Amino acid sequence: MKRKTFDLRPWPRVTAHTQTVTHIPGYVIVDFTAHTVVRPLDVPVPGAQGVARVLDSGFRWVRAHPTGAGEGAAGYALTAMLGADGRPVQFYVDLHGGEGVDSSGLPWHDDLYLDVIGRPDEADPWQVAAAQIIDGEDLEEAVATSLVSPEVAERTWAHARRVEAALLAGTLEPVAVVRRYLEDPYT
Repeated sequence: MKRKTFDLRPWPRVTAHTQTVTHIPGYVIVDFTAHTVVRPLDVPVPGAQGVARVLDSGFRWVRAHPTGAGEGAAGYALTAMLGADGRPVQFYVDLHGGEGVDSSGLPWHDDLYLDVIGRPDEADPWQVAAAQIIDGEDLEEAVATSLVSPEVAERTWAHARRVEAALLAGTLEPVAVVRRYLEDPYT
């Protein structure tokens, strides 16, 4: 596993941005707004044809990173990607095998390679219309190179399926956490 810190400030696609970090009970919220994007980002849409733009000038990425599991515990963190109009364009869930907060207050996680993405429903963008587990080939490569054991890979797949089901059912708690944060940003 590799440890990743969620900090988008050095991202070369974005030349002007703001990023705030807010600590709330049980979560760290990292709120990143891309003011000037030099290379927009389009990604495949789960459950549909085509691509969705998830990054462009005026877009906002809000990450709800749980803080309760700690090092070595399986978990996940959600990034809600919002268009310039403030509506979700994608939900992105990082699966991890441990989490924490570094000395600068930014959240980190030990990446388990699999991620789950959700496409917002057009009528209610806070509901997920379709979801998909991605990056299976990355997990397979990690197993082949002994970075992850086959047992951990099997548990990660099971965890990803539970997260995917919760996204589709509308019960993944960090979605509600981000929505509440956007409605009242704890300021």
